[in-house]
Amino acid sequence: MVNVDLFARFVRDRSAQGEVVAKTDVLSLAILGMLAEQPLHGYQIRKRLGGELGPFRALSYGSLYPCLKRMLGAGLIAADESEADAVRAGGSKRSRIAYRLTEAGQARLADELASSGASSWDDETFDVRFSLFGKTDSATRLRILEGRRTRLAERLEEVAEGLARMRDRHDAYTAELQRHGLERVEREVEWLDKLIENERSAPRGTDHHTASAGDNN
Repeated sequence: MVNVDLFARFVRDRSAQGEVVAKTDVLSLAILGMLAEQPLHGYQIRKRLGGELGPFRALSYGSLYPCLKRMLGAGLIAADESEADAVRAGGSKRSRIAYRLTEAGQARLADELASSGASSWDDETFDVRFSLFGKTDSATRLRILEGRRTRLAERLEEVAEGLARMRDRHDAYTAELQRHGLERVEREVEWLDKLIENERSAPRGTDHHTASAGDNN
């Protein structure tokens, strides 16, 4: 739960529902990782989130900009006004805000990348953490992959038990849904096994990119 506590600093309204807080926290981490590469406009951040991270495909400006505002207030990012290339009908250039990491934001990202608590392999967080593996050291990557693998192994048992119950009840359609879920988890476990093997076999002191194991789809 260490990551959850760290992420909670991003959120000023502590009375918000837990589900909303969790989504915002993961979004903040994703933004920190993107801005570590280069400053980006809000539209560019949204586009990259939608194109690179599955959980944020449906992200709206309504959730992105409040998150950016909170991060600005926390001093994790700074906003610079720049002139856009697009020209309005009147002929004047449109100004847009470019967001960049501050030193505090860089430090926060470094802390997050070094952490490997249980929340880093949760469903809501794992994809974002995995997308940042290129900035994460091998030992931390391995701990996260092994944690995710353990979590899914537990889920396999639960889904298998659910499938058996549905068969006993002769509920064919629900059983089929359970079987589909079981196959999906099994594929991800197989994918994780390959990634873990790659990490363990990498020469010590090298930056081995786990993504070479292939896609989990």
